[in-house]
Amino acid sequence: MGIAGKAVAIGAGAVGAVGAVALAPVVLGAAGFTSAGIAAGSIAAQMMSAAAVANGGGVAAGSLVAVLQSAGAVGLSTTATAAVASIGGAVGWLTSFLIPSSKKKKNDDDDDDDDDDNDDGNDDGKMNKN
Repeated sequence: MGIAGKAVAIGAGAVGAVGAVALAPVVLGAAGFTSAGIAAGSIAAQMMSAAAVANGGGVAAGSLVAVLQSAGAVGLSTTATAAVASIGGAVGWLTSFLIPSSKKKKNDDDDDDDDDDNDDGNDDGKMNKN
C-alpha cells in the first residue's frame, strides 16, 4: 500500500470514528431509546419486551436493553464514546480496503514509451547495451 493508500485508510478510519460517535445518539433515538424512556411501538420496545419475558418480567441491570436505554437517556459515557469511536474507526478503516485503488499499467514503469519493460528505447524486448 502506497502513501496515498495509507492516507485513505487513516482518513476513512477517522471519519468512521467521528461519524459513529456523532450518529450514535441519532441511531439510539430512532430505535426508540429516548431521554423520556423507551418509545411505544419501537424496536426498543420490542427488545425490552423480549428481555422482560426472558428474565421473568423485568429487564436485568447491565443487559443490552438497559445499557442502550441509559445511553439514550443521558448520552454516551466516556467509556462508551471510546468504544463506539474504536468500532467506528475500525469499520471505516476496513471499508477503505473496499475502495478500488488506481493501479499502474504493467509497462508504465519504463520511460522509453515502447511496449517492453526495459528502458532502452526500442520495442524488441531485449535490453541494448550502449
